[in-house]
Amino acid sequence: MQLSDIIKKYAAPPLYEPGTAFMWTDKHISKQLLNIHLDPDLDLASRKKSTIEKTADWILSTQKPGKTLKILDLGCGPGLYSEIFSQKGHDVTGIDISEVSIEYARKSAQEKKLEITYKKASYLDITLQKETYDLVVMIFTDFGVLKPQDRKNLLDKVHQSLKKSGIFIFDVLADKNLHDKIAPKKWEASQNGFWRPTPYLALSQSFLYKEQKVILYQHLVIESLGKTEDYRFWTQYYSTEDLKEELKPVGFSKTETRDDILPHSDKWNGDNVLFCVALK
Repeated sequence: MQLSDIIKKYAAPPLYEPGTAFMWTDKHISKQLLNIHLDPDLDLASRKKSTIEKTADWILSTQKPGKTLKILDLGCGPGLYSEIFSQKGHDVTGIDISEVSIEYARKSAQEKKLEITYKKASYLDITLQKETYDLVVMIFTDFGVLKPQDRKNLLDKVHQSLKKSGIFIFDVLADKNLHDKIAPKKWEASQNGFWRPTPYLALSQSFLYKEQKVILYQHLVIESLGKTEDYRFWTQYYSTEDLKEELKPVGFSKTETRDDILPHSDKWNGDNVLFCVALK
């Protein structure tokens, strides 16, 4: 690859133009992500253990006490929330596209004697049975990295899968101070690391699409012999009004947002994250 080609690929692309690689199913990267998920002190692939426990307790507090719930955990990763829900006596199904995370989750549940159903699949593609779940959750701002049509399709699917008066709880990144959320240019040259087990150069940059309230976080990974992969993470930022606009056409009867769920001491706290509670 010529230097001029790298410069061209490093520039801001048209809105929602896809990258050339998908991080979540890459065997090497998914193992790195699992390690980050399981670090109890990090707010990265998952939140800190103490925050996860508090969030799970709050989620369950939105339900009527004493009832065994059928819960669907979308993007469950290694099952950190699913296990808490199961330990509290609920019937839990977790879905995640990462084979590494699902394998870990299944093994962990077996060791802890928890009856959790885990499915290795994309929640964008899987068929959900109608009126099955009391509660559907999607935690750690997964919703905002989906493209608009994928978000609409997922909301339709979730709405149909909920029982009458069922609840969908998810979190998004708030649209405050977007310019402060643009990541600076960064490069990394490594013999092995997060992106590859072999030598690589990673060029990272982000671009703000202000009118749409979208930031692209882009990572260009260059290997030996000029092989290049482009990882693009399109991230939508929201206000409460934005969320209500997306949810209303789907048929949710009531929508509430909360910015006080995450501890103020966490990096991504209520100043940056909105939780949405959508009632069917």
